[in-house]
Amino acid sequence: MTDYYELLGVQRNATEDEIKRAYRAMARQYHPDSNPDDPGAEEKFKEVGIAYETLRDPEKRRRYDMFGEEGARGGPGGQGGPGGPGDAFGFGDLFDAFFGGSPFGNARGQAGPPRAPDAEAVVHLDLAQAAFGSTATVEVRLPVACERCGGNGCEPGTHPARCDVCGGAGEVREVRRSILGQIVTAAPCVACSATGSRIPSPCKDCRGDGRVRSSKSIDVDVPAGVDDGQRLRLAGRGPAAQRGGVPGDLYVTVRVAPDPRFERLGDDLLHVRTIAFTQAALGCHLDIETLDGDEELIVPPGTQPGHVFRLKGRGVQALRGRNRGDLMVRVDVDVPGRLSPEEDDLLRQWAAMRGDDVAAPQHKGVFSRVKSAFQ
Repeated sequence: MTDYYELLGVQRNATEDEIKRAYRAMARQYHPDSNPDDPGAEEKFKEVGIAYETLRDPEKRRRYDMFGEEGARGGPGGQGGPGGPGDAFGFGDLFDAFFGGSPFGNARGQAGPPRAPDAEAVVHLDLAQAAFGSTATVEVRLPVACERCGGNGCEPGTHPARCDVCGGAGEVREVRRSILGQIVTAAPCVACSATGSRIPSPCKDCRGDGRVRSSKSIDVDVPAGVDDGQRLRLAGRGPAAQRGGVPGDLYVTVRVAPDPRFERLGDDLLHVRTIAFTQAALGCHLDIETLDGDEELIVPPGTQPGHVFRLKGRGVQALRGRNRGDLMVRVDVDVPGRLSPEEDDLLRQWAAMRGDDVAAPQHKGVFSRVKSAFQ
């Protein structure tokens, strides 16, 4: 049996580009036009082409790694395996006919390694990263494809063999009679763990599993507008599956650190600014921090406590859309708790000019003044 990897002169874990370069080099070497006097060159050229067509296609390559040349041509457990045309018509066939599937799992020879489970990770961001989007890196420890065997679980130079118990179907079917006629029941094959193949020579590194645990860094593209607690799905970036199966997904939970300057309200931000009552009465100019830098806010005379100013488009980028929220600045007014005699006198003059009814001055006696001096 020809080993396609050896034929092209590449490792079993070679990338698609490496396989393509190797094929081009060998195709030029064995092309019939370049070897008119070598009758074996044309046959070699055809073999190289078959090897390349098999290994360049991910699904054909996976089947070849699992079952060799026969698997690459049509996959194991085809018409001749259990579940083929010769089986009795049972519940599995009824589900296939009416609902397009079988209640017994991988029926009709579609055996193979099960899909890997999903994994979770957490990424920590500040408010600006969540508002504008960023690329963050998470460190995870997950099962990855074994480099020594390329993920098929076999020692280099060997191949998986079709399971002799289930015939490569991954399940064992039993036909029994009932008052309804013949009924087919199916159960996962214990001998091959429902994969349809067995490993005659397990890989020394992964012991036939096709995976080893490893720590790796994964870059996560965080979209603008993401909020605390939301999850991002990285399809196929999770744990590797056993013996070349479909990898799982990686779900990344976003954690956004609180920002002492702002409170997030959806796509809007709220900033609370405390000013003196004289600034509220007479007006002032304030420097306000935003996610884009400082901006000047004009507070008009007579601004009341709790008034909210709105800075358009200075909030968080919408997660779905091009618009940004606003930055709302709420003004709180600071009323002094203690006044000097001069401040008290000036305020009373102001109150008299306005006609405001205020409390009378509180004159303290000698004992009270002595007591206050020690406070």
